[in-house]
Amino acid sequence: MTEYLNMWLDSTNIPVLTAFILGLLTAISPCPLATNITAVGYISKDIDSRRKVFLQGLMYTLGRAFAYTALGAVLIYIIRKGADTFELQQFISEWGELILGPSLVLIGLFMLFGHLVHLPKFGFSGTSHLPLGGGREGTSLLLGILFAMAFCPTSGLFFFGMLIPMSAEATAGYLLPLVFALATSLPVLLVSWFIAFSIQNLSRFIGNLQAFQKWFNCIVATLFFAVGIYYTITTLL
Repeated sequence: MTEYLNMWLDSTNIPVLTAFILGLLTAISPCPLATNITAVGYISKDIDSRRKVFLQGLMYTLGRAFAYTALGAVLIYIIRKGADTFELQQFISEWGELILGPSLVLIGLFMLFGHLVHLPKFGFSGTSHLPLGGGREGTSLLLGILFAMAFCPTSGLFFFGMLIPMSAEATAGYLLPLVFALATSLPVLLVSWFIAFSIQNLSRFIGNLQAFQKWFNCIVATLFFAVGIYYTITTLL
């Protein structure tokens, strides 16, 4: 699939299509793919509610769209004014990776052991939602923003090295980061749609859905913890 997208990228000179292909290439590259898988795991925790699953997928997409669009607008404005964005790019890339790993570890720990900690201020329970406000929908939004800002070398090249320079020259350049963002979150959105409107029929074959979800919640929390450790180690090395 990567080879096909690269061929398509080389053969097009339409900015919107190029931005969309760059987003897809970002979505299937190793680092963003890991975060998308983690997001799918979190979103699918509400397997017994179609509306919640799909809404969380939309909120995750909105979070990525907000992050990429806002950052893109700032960078495009700076470039069009003739300034250099290299230091800003370096700052975002370095701190994004540094923050992502510990954040995922903390989220995983809260999901595993949050029910043992009394946090009346947030009304938090490790089996319900994270203490980020707005329930799981709000958490999905913040996860989208957090994951978007965690640039690895590949996603950084696509966004800073290819998308932003092209957007700065394009007439409708401010819209291209939005197209890019939608493409990066497309796998999560499609999976959440599938879970919301297809997996519901499969749940009939699960003897005890609540017991299944209890174990599934632990699996998702462990996934957050493992991916967080992975990002932390790779950042420090």
